[in-house]
This record gives sequence, C-alpha cells and structure tokens, in this order.
Amino acid sequence: MSEGPGNVTQLLIAWSDGDREALETLIPIVYAELRRSARRYLAREGSGHLLQPTALVNEAYLKLIDQHVRWQNRAQFYGVAAQLMRRILLDHARKRKRLKRAGAGHAVTISLDGLETDPSALDRIDMIALDRSLTGLTDIDPERGRLVELRFFGGLTIEEAAETMQLSPATVKRMWSSARAWLYRDLTQGAKA
Repeated sequence: MSEGPGNVTQLLIAWSDGDREALETLIPIVYAELRRSARRYLAREGSGHLLQPTALVNEAYLKLIDQHVRWQNRAQFYGVAAQLMRRILLDHARKRKRLKRAGAGHAVTISLDGLETDPSALDRIDMIALDRSLTGLTDIDPERGRLVELRFFGGLTIEEAAETMQLSPATVKRMWSSARAWLYRDLTQGAKA
C-alpha cells in the first residue's frame, strides 16, 4: 500500500469510520512523519531542553489518537498534530520556567534561525515569549498564525504547508516571509521591554 498523501487521507477517513485495521496501517506512516517533524523542531531547540523527539511524538501521538475528530484529510491531521506539539512544548517550557524560579534548571529557549531576519540581533528566544507572540499574530491573521504553527511546530516545508493549507507554494512563501518579519519585530520589541 502506498504511503502518499492520498493514502493517508483514505486511512484517516477509514479510521474515523471505525476501521481498526486502517489505524494499524496508519500508525507507522504518521508516526514516522511526526518523528521527523519533532526532530526538525528540537534540532532548533536550546541544549537545555530535556524533551527528546520520541517523547514529544509519543505525547502528541497519544493525544492525537484520543481525539474524537472526524478526520477529513491528511492536512487536518497534521495541522492538529502541530497544534498539539506546540501545546506540549509550551507546557514543558512553563514547567521548566517554574523550576528555574525555584532555583533549578535552565531557561527554555529556542533558536530563531529560520524566523529571524537579523541573526546578530537575537539568536534565541524564550518558548513562552514565542507562544505569546504567535498568539498575537494569530489574533491579527489566523492564516499566518496557522502557517507558523505548521512550519515551526509541525516541521512542514513550504510545499507541505501549501498542500495542508490548500494554497500555492508561492503564496505560502510570501505569507511565511511576512509572518517571520512580524514575529521578529514583536519578539525583539518584547525582548527590549
């Protein structure tokens, strides 16, 4: 059986219809993709982060299979996965921040290598600050907020995000550029405050 996007969509729909065999076939396909996304994301993390890709994927996967969602397609599934990974990482960042205030651990920071436009100005940013900034962007422009979530937390490429959002890669590339600039401005202004 093919592992292409159409097949994942078929398996998700069959699983939503109660087909347990579809879930068994689907698990290795989506697990591998979620693990690649987690690895790409955590590669940008600071060295102080204790969460490993497998742990992130396992936690997200358990939440995904527990969702009572009528899956429509692969794009919806990976979009929900990106949201769950963001929440898990944010929860871990908040927990680490509480520990730091208690005198243990390091601040949780992430690299902005793909987001920043001036590499010398800000190399790392607090996960909680990124979440706050991303929430602000989403309030202003939900589509760009979703794109950042898909790219940054879901690890999707421009082409994959375009497919997920049902937009052209050129449109997504322009949106990504403006979303990065907005986040960069917001995060650097927040860091100066």
